[in-house]
Amino acid sequence: MSTVSIDPLFHICRRENRIFRFKPKTFKSCSLNCSSKIVVCHARSFCNFKPPSRFRTLRATSADTAIVESTDVISNETFPLELNEKVEGKIFVRLEHGKDSHNWELTLGCNLPGKWILHWGVSYIDDVGSSEWDQPPHDMIPPGSISIKDYAIETPLKKSSPSLEGHTFDEVKIDLTPNSEIAAIHFVLKDEETGAWYQHKGRDFKVPLVDYFQEDANVVGPKRVFGILPGALGQLSPTDYKGQDNESVSGEHKQEIRPLEGFYEELPITKEVSVNNSVSVSVKKCLETGKNLLYLETDLPGDVVVHWGVSRDDERKWEIPPSPHPPETMLFKDKALRTRLQSRDGGKGSSGLFTLEEEFSGFLFVLKLNDNTWLKYRGNDFYIPLSSSRNKSVESRKSLPERVQISEKTEEASEEVSFTAYTDGIITEIRNLVTDISTEKTRKTKTKEAQESILQEIEKLAAEAYSIFRSSIPTFSEETVVESELLKPQICSGTGTGFEVVCQGFNWESHKSGRWYRELKEKAAELASLGFTVIWLPPPTESVSPEGYMPKDLYNLNSRYGNIDELKDLVKRFHEVGVRVLGDAVLNHRCAQYKNQNGVWNIFGGRLNWDDRAVVADDPHFQGRGNKSSGDNFHAAPNIDHSQDFVRKDLKEWLCWLRKEIGYDGWRLDFVRGFWGGYVKDYIDASEPYFAVGEYWDSLSYTYGEMDHNQDAHRQRIIDWINATNGTTGAFDVTTKGILHSALERCEYWRLSDQKGKPPGVVGWWPSRALTFIENHDTGSTQGHWRFPSGKEMQGYAYILTHPGTPSVFYDHIFSHYQSEIGELICLRNRNKINCRSTVKITKAERDVYAAIVDEKVAVKIGPGQFEPPTESQTWSLSLQGKDYKIWEAS
Repeated sequence: MSTVSIDPLFHICRRENRIFRFKPKTFKSCSLNCSSKIVVCHARSFCNFKPPSRFRTLRATSADTAIVESTDVISNETFPLELNEKVEGKIFVRLEHGKDSHNWELTLGCNLPGKWILHWGVSYIDDVGSSEWDQPPHDMIPPGSISIKDYAIETPLKKSSPSLEGHTFDEVKIDLTPNSEIAAIHFVLKDEETGAWYQHKGRDFKVPLVDYFQEDANVVGPKRVFGILPGALGQLSPTDYKGQDNESVSGEHKQEIRPLEGFYEELPITKEVSVNNSVSVSVKKCLETGKNLLYLETDLPGDVVVHWGVSRDDERKWEIPPSPHPPETMLFKDKALRTRLQSRDGGKGSSGLFTLEEEFSGFLFVLKLNDNTWLKYRGNDFYIPLSSSRNKSVESRKSLPERVQISEKTEEASEEVSFTAYTDGIITEIRNLVTDISTEKTRKTKTKEAQESILQEIEKLAAEAYSIFRSSIPTFSEETVVESELLKPQICSGTGTGFEVVCQGFNWESHKSGRWYRELKEKAAELASLGFTVIWLPPPTESVSPEGYMPKDLYNLNSRYGNIDELKDLVKRFHEVGVRVLGDAVLNHRCAQYKNQNGVWNIFGGRLNWDDRAVVADDPHFQGRGNKSSGDNFHAAPNIDHSQDFVRKDLKEWLCWLRKEIGYDGWRLDFVRGFWGGYVKDYIDASEPYFAVGEYWDSLSYTYGEMDHNQDAHRQRIIDWINATNGTTGAFDVTTKGILHSALERCEYWRLSDQKGKPPGVVGWWPSRALTFIENHDTGSTQGHWRFPSGKEMQGYAYILTHPGTPSVFYDHIFSHYQSEIGELICLRNRNKINCRSTVKITKAERDVYAAIVDEKVAVKIGPGQFEPPTESQTWSLSLQGKDYKIWEAS
């Protein structure tokens, strides 16, 4: 993907506007496989079409050839091409005297287009060493700001006053009073248009107002030279020091407050912006030869290669047409042709002319921009009918959303034939299964378990079809797939039976006793009696952090929670009481045991003694020699490169060893946003878990601190990850948790219904893959990063324990005054056989009340408003009620 730079802001008033475009690259024939046989062709071999005077010339590529517009044009179609392009800009920070020479003014700004929000707070001199923020004094807060709980402020950046050239940028100004108790200002920048957060080297920006005795890499402004904390903890981020004893730092070294110094600093920022281009294709009959003339043009900059072929029938099977071929055409593996488009007059875009025989019914192609970027039409090959009888196909396509997906996978995965036959086979399979379960005779003879098994197969097939629809990379490569192999995909899923109720069996403090496994073992029978069928245990491996999420030697299972024998006993005990066990597997990152020659921690020890080839190459903190990351980097530890064969082999062996040695029944996968879901499918297929769920966590959509009603983009990202695993795992329904937060905290229960009257989270789109929850060790416990609205917890549990999806209950809530209510809700769920695929009919979603009927068996109401279930068709009896919730069962 190309990158566009924005010049530094040497003087803010002289900033120039930029137009973001791809940098053109010189075409190299070797990129089209130099070893391939070159197809010799000449421009004069094409049909020399000279338009009669009654035709109006539409466009021309050269003096030799032209395409014209006339009444017998077969088709003329334009496809939009939407690409994401990285652009580089600057965040600038300036500290200077304000209007009053006794006061100071801090200016923060950005020169990239966007809807920018400054999320900021302060730390006080007495709190040096703490990672917590506090809200600033009232007189520091700019107008238009809003408070974020009690620790931060969000202030929208506004357009600056025009410079002499009339240019503006986004900025915010904060007034400072010298000699105050404020030690530093902390901030991150958020782009409301994309929901992305921008940090400094993976951490919050920090503008110090006093001298610090501990150097921070994220400091902005005049730098001081201080010591760095030694030892293995050098791998950790600032949040990992939370809870450490910092009193020695503040006690031994008193802060020296010096006069403020003005400064101006620029920091790089990269953002993805959407760039809109198009490709147009016109088809016409050559009046002299009867052949089809196809003219293709695009406004994409740089070198564009068309990877193309023809088809004879509706199956759209690729063929190579006989010569003549356009100039600069090469044969690719006897399966397709590749033609470099010629630059158009004026240098804006490129075009090509293709002459095709009458015997062919269609023209198929994909566009190749470089080795990593291929463009398709809605995940499939572009297809252009070549006869007037096929115009209906063109028209039907125009009614569909015209969006082209961009793939950044390898060339081998991208060079593929059409998979229409494969998707047709999937559709046929689904129809057969639906018919099998829907006929009256079959309903009488098949058991409920058999019908549920068929439903799971239908879901799996639908996931496979959806994968082909969403992705620009077909499921199989052309090297390995032939027509006879296009069979029904294997049914392999870690999604359980659908009737699971999960217990998170630990909190953030559980490691401190050193005997957690033994303590939890004593509670196994009690948890089973409450109705839990699955328990999620903490990470079992040796770890830099005591909580277990910074693993070192994966085969060393002596952790702060207990030793390997105690873990085995715990798993065995839960199995005895009929509860399955999930292990918390941290696959995204791993802490190294040794430094490389540059003093960087990226050499691993233990049984999996990997070197720096196992570390991704695009995290500058750890200087890996692997490939670029397939997801988002976790900057506190080396991110593992799952594209390496030896890494995947070792991790699959480790997961299988855990299944056999410890007895785990499945996995909770940590930080799966860090690597491609296709690798997860590989691990699931190898370890064959009973149940698996991934932690795919990112920010919901907010506008000036208020959550947007439409969270489709957020849940779509989770769905896309699940789909990348081929539906083999579920995911935590973060969308539902976030929406419940706003609905209950602000008394806005209308948020619990989306625009189509369905639940607004992942549970509304793919309920069997949604693990619903209201709290966990990160959001609640002593961390409290995103604590559920206080006093509203039982409304949250009344929602997730009566709705589809797989509900998960947090340990702290089970062993609290909520235990009896939670137990009654689980009992009601099991009694009415509510499961992950149950149906929901939302009957009310208003300001102060939400109500729904589930499976026509259970009616639930949450919120202070009024609701009674309808009695026209059935009678209801009130079964459970608590503060602002009621649940009825059908009589």
